[in-house]
Amino acid sequence: MSAVDAEAARQQRLVAALLAAQADPGPLAVREDGARAMRGLQAYRANADASAERALATAFPTVKMLVGEDDFRQLSHEFWRAHPPRCGDLGEWGEGFADVLDAHAQLRDWPYLGDCARLDWTVHCCERAEDVPLDAESIARLGDTDPSRLVLRAAPGLALVESSWPIGAIHDAHRSDDASAFDVVRQAIAAQQGETVLVARRDWKAVPVRVGAGTAAWIRLLLAGLALDAMLARAPQDVDFATWLTAALQGGWVKGISVRSD
Repeated sequence: MSAVDAEAARQQRLVAALLAAQADPGPLAVREDGARAMRGLQAYRANADASAERALATAFPTVKMLVGEDDFRQLSHEFWRAHPPRCGDLGEWGEGFADVLDAHAQLRDWPYLGDCARLDWTVHCCERAEDVPLDAESIARLGDTDPSRLVLRAAPGLALVESSWPIGAIHDAHRSDDASAFDVVRQAIAAQQGETVLVARRDWKAVPVRVGAGTAAWIRLLLAGLALDAMLARAPQDVDFATWLTAALQGGWVKGISVRSD
């Protein structure tokens, strides 16, 4: 075995030891042995746990506020061991956290927690999306080009999060100074009041906004990348296109219009 292969194997053993809940580093997993090896492994593991907690707390602030700091720390450690990062940028890590919360046996009394995590993650991803300016000149194509050749360009990071629970109200209440907001949330949870939340970036900040069925339907069509004529044919009758487009441009949901060449 070459020196490169040996070092790669040693690093793989070290990672396996770090991911184990309780583990001896084993021979050659770290560069020390005995008690010093165990102390080294514990230091590595503590650093990894702290990094995982910081990364997930950044991406899932609502979840952390809901479950509390101690439980969130435990959840982040569990998630790191079960689903370790695949790249060096921890800002890209956390996509499966909501599914883990849904399946977690000790969180069954919090059935809305997974969808709250999905909203948090969508906001996080939206803020990391590419910043694209509005192509204002392209909007003129609405007046001189057949709708079958026009495609509205959705803003990067634009997304809908749909839930059977009041995830928008929960998100807003945890950022409000009004204590009565939690009374509203408790009532909505008791009634299992579902909400659809639109996430779009305003400048550098992602803003989640609760939207009605008509606006949500238009956004789904936009995100599907349909030609404008197909969007108009499938759009809800109770939402005027011109009214919706004005809101879409003002809200930064649409960044321009492309013309198909075919």
